[in-house]
Amino acid sequence: MIWTATVVSNIGGWMYNVASGWLMTNLDPNPLTVSMVQVANSLPMFLFAIPAGALMDIVDQRRFLIYGESAVTITSIAFAALVWLHLVTPIGLLLFSFIVTVGSAVTYPAWQAVVPRLVPKPELPTAVAANSVGINVSRAVGPALGGIIIGAFGIAAPFWLNAFSNLGVIAALVWWHPAKTIGTRLPPEPLGSAIITGFRHARYNAHLSATLIRATGFFGFASAYWALLPLVARNQIAGGPASTAITGRHRSRRRRRRVSVAAAQVEMGRGSAGCGRHSCDLRGDRIICVRP
Repeated sequence: MIWTATVVSNIGGWMYNVASGWLMTNLDPNPLTVSMVQVANSLPMFLFAIPAGALMDIVDQRRFLIYGESAVTITSIAFAALVWLHLVTPIGLLLFSFIVTVGSAVTYPAWQAVVPRLVPKPELPTAVAANSVGINVSRAVGPALGGIIIGAFGIAAPFWLNAFSNLGVIAALVWWHPAKTIGTRLPPEPLGSAIITGFRHARYNAHLSATLIRATGFFGFASAYWALLPLVARNQIAGGPASTAITGRHRSRRRRRRVSVAAAQVEMGRGSAGCGRHSCDLRGDRIICVRP
């Protein structure tokens, strides 16, 4: 039940991502402004995921998830209402995108932490695999479905669907009552010390360090590509919101235009901020050009 609810909620989240990027191209088609949507959707994870992970060892994870998902739902409903009433400005879109993603970033470590409590230990590898399958299914279905829904029902529809998709998650968490575990008598580790311990573990674990380096190198460049996809769909393909979703998932062999993505910085979180500032040509196969 919880797995199904989270998949539905994740699909709503990916529909919201497509809608927010497309909405910004209508509000302000400046490449820098459009790329800032990606920054607003990514920066909270960079800032708050690590402290939230350390916090999970201190608080009740189930209650934390219920409160966190409720806050995300309330904020998403308010955001959807503003979009529906045509009261959203570029600054408002960036602000609400940041606030909504803060809730997702804070609750993400809690979701990872509760997986071992949902199934018996022998079935844990299967549960982890099912969790990964759910994430990839929502990532594949959500953007395409979001583009189709925008074209059929308007820009506000994905925002409403994203808001109400969280209700199933909240209901599943209220219904779920995990078995009580035998806790330790030792006091919980202070938050700051737990964060330092996590950084130290990442520093001296060779496999984890290699994974983090590869992820930083990839996402630093890929975020620039993702950030400007709405402009690529609108200006290059001359398509609608569905084109944005399809462009994000597939690169058609029939099209000879290539997307050349470059960035001056590899650091996490700076790629999408820099791509809008340095975009200089949107003709032909030079969709993104970075000045030295």
